[in-house]
This record gives sequence, structure tokens and C-alpha cells, in this order.
Amino acid sequence: MTAASVLDGVRNTEAGYTGVEPDAAWAAQVRELAARRGAVLLAHNYQLPAIQDVADHVGDSLALSRIAAESDAGTIVFCGVHFMAETAKILSPAKTVLIPDERAGCSLADSIDAAQLRAWKAENPGSVVVSYVNTTAEVKALTDICCTSSNAVEVIESISPDTPVLFLPDQFLGAHVQRRTGRTNIQVWAGECHVHAGINGDELAAQVRSHPGAELYVHPECGCATSALYLAGEGIVPDEKVRILSTGGMLTAARASSARQVLVATEVGMLHQLRKAAPEIDFQAVNDKASCRYMKMITPAALLRCLVEGRDEVHVDEATAAAARGAVERMIAIGTPGRGE
Repeated sequence: MTAASVLDGVRNTEAGYTGVEPDAAWAAQVRELAARRGAVLLAHNYQLPAIQDVADHVGDSLALSRIAAESDAGTIVFCGVHFMAETAKILSPAKTVLIPDERAGCSLADSIDAAQLRAWKAENPGSVVVSYVNTTAEVKALTDICCTSSNAVEVIESISPDTPVLFLPDQFLGAHVQRRTGRTNIQVWAGECHVHAGINGDELAAQVRSHPGAELYVHPECGCATSALYLAGEGIVPDEKVRILSTGGMLTAARASSARQVLVATEVGMLHQLRKAAPEIDFQAVNDKASCRYMKMITPAALLRCLVEGRDEVHVDEATAAAARGAVERMIAIGTPGRGE
């Protein structure tokens, strides 16, 4: 089996690598190539179902990075977006980290860069910087403490209530933290995930009305999180049926739920894991078009190319990685992150 024969039909387009069907033969090739390379395959919850099913581990970005750090594998293939692969490299500096397509970026991570954060910090001396893990390595290096969506409240509560906080980059997660903590000295960066922001309150309300009795799982990055709480407050949805949850939290809730139907407000890739976790529940997307084009750039063809050619390798310079690692480790010391985003 030569590289040319394996990659026959693979095409490089602006939208990503195409030309490969994710059939049983493809899955067998992927497993064989990963074994030859001594690689562990990691897939984020928002990946295509075929990518999730062929991976060694599926989960949120930080949990996967921690799995990678603990793995004996010398090579990590991270099927996710670029900042996630960077985080894996930060936590596993001696390992080779590959992402199947380096063009798989993130609109949320791109909403603030290092220069913007430096300027914001200069305008607010004495503030503690809390960054969501959905940020670049350079931004993490300028951060005091990172957080995930599942432990953001816990991280904020670990900071003295008299100390001002700069929270970035997600404005909806920031608003969720403000609601939960009641703190008034948190400034929130006006960034957003284009997919989550696109799940709006009007369509959420319409779906709730057309699915009476359904439970509602809403990711705190969603623009409709406030609308979900409003619907509960108005009695349109019983309060106990509205859950603002990280991806890991959704899986935990699904396994424990007795609901017959659940409406899910997050990226549609999450439905695959939810349906596997609780096959007796009818999971429906609040917006079935909420698909991240960057996540979906990790195609079957891209993964095959990655394993054959050893591309694309992710690098983080030593000084940046050391500073960023400190922000992540301070988060880990506070609580139990890595169970959801």
C-alpha cells in the first residue's frame, strides 16, 4: 500500500479535503495507519459522526488534551479546530501534534488576538484575566486563569470579589457567568462563536412551542441562553426542564434523564454523542443548520492525508507554551475542568 494509492481520489479544495467516503475500508485504513504511526486519534464532539466513530477518544477540547498528555502515544492526531490542537501541544510539548487540516480555525478564538488583549489589560491595570480555553496559545500566554464553560463560574468564584475581572472572549458565556455569580466588576469581551450566536431566541421559542413537554439543553455560548431563561421565567417551559449545560454536562444529563424528547441548542455534531448516550430519547436540534464549517473541515479525506503524510503539524514556541501552560494549570488547580465546554 503506497501513499499514492491510499490518497488516490483525495482533492484539496477551499472548503477542505474531499474525495473519500467514510466506509468500512476507510475506517480500517485509518486504524492501520494510526497504529503504524503510533498515534492516538482524538475527536471533538462537534466532528462528523464518521470521524467521532473512528477515534480512540471523543470529548471536549480540554478533556481530550488531558487524555493526550496522559497517553503513551508519541503522536496526537487532534480532529478539531486549531486552538484545540495548540492546547494539546501546550500540555504535551514533547509529543508530535497533528491536525488533519490546519485551515480549521475558530471564529470565537479569532475574536481577540494578543495585541487586543495587551491593550485591554493596559486599560484595566490590576484586573485578573480569565480566558475561555477557546483561545489561541498567544492569548492564553497573556491570561491569568483559563476556564471551560463547565467550570467558568467556579473559576470566577475563586477570585477575590473585590478584584476586577476581564473575561474573554465569549460574550454569552460571560453573561452566563455574570448571572450566576452576581458580580458587577466583570468586564466581558464582545466575542462570539458564529454558530452558537446564530441560534437565536425566536427560533428557540418556536421550537419550544412546537415540542411541548420537551426538555431543553442550551450551551452557554448560545445567543439564545438568555431567551431560554426568559421562557422558564414566564412559565412557557417549566424551570426544571431548562438546562444551561456544557457539552459534557449535556451527556451527563442525557444519561440520567427520563425525558422522551430533548431540544438541543448547540452545534449539531453533538447530537451524535447524545443519541449514543441515551438512544431512547428523541434529541432534536433547535437549529439544524448550526454546523461549524471549521469543524467540518476535518473530513475523512483530511484524516487519511494526515496519517499518510504526517501533516499538518502544530507548533507552539517554548516561551508562549510555558506561559499558556501556567494559565491552564492554575485552572486545573481550582476545580475539575475538562468534563465539558
